[in-house]
Amino acid sequence: MSRTMRVSDSIDIAVSPDVVYKAVSDVTQMPRWSPENIGAEVPEPGGHEPFVGMKFIGSNKRGLMRWNTRCVVLAAEPGKEFVFSAREWGYGKRLARVNIARWEYRFEPIENGTRVHETWVDERQMPDLVAAAFDRAATGTSSFAKFQKGNIRRTLRKLKSELESGG
Repeated sequence: MSRTMRVSDSIDIAVSPDVVYKAVSDVTQMPRWSPENIGAEVPEPGGHEPFVGMKFIGSNKRGLMRWNTRCVVLAAEPGKEFVFSAREWGYGKRLARVNIARWEYRFEPIENGTRVHETWVDERQMPDLVAAAFDRAATGTSSFAKFQKGNIRRTLRKLKSELESGG
């Protein structure tokens, strides 16, 4: 049995695609919506306006576990899409080069707002059996895909709630 490498979900939010893009693409704001992300550091000059090739370090937690990922922005098109890939993983400043995952956000204009699509793509290069054992230990579920599906749903609901309330 092969593992699921991609999961996604979407939600309609009653604000413009530009407003949703601006919120999501400011990676320092992600802890407001994500159940795992607790912060991001953007060491690149130019503030928080994302650009293709921009790197940032995301800080994350799951239970007692804490870790960092170094990410690179792959797409940054205002009002349309924001994509980044986590390519290094570790604790503190010690990060090892390892493909982890790609996160994709697409913003589709709809009547009265935006349909936001969030997608997680598993980029880990490990055999399915190894991944299955790791996933059970790391998430307490049968797969990272199942775990991330729940995280995506929670993120989108929080994003909708905040943006529609003017936050």
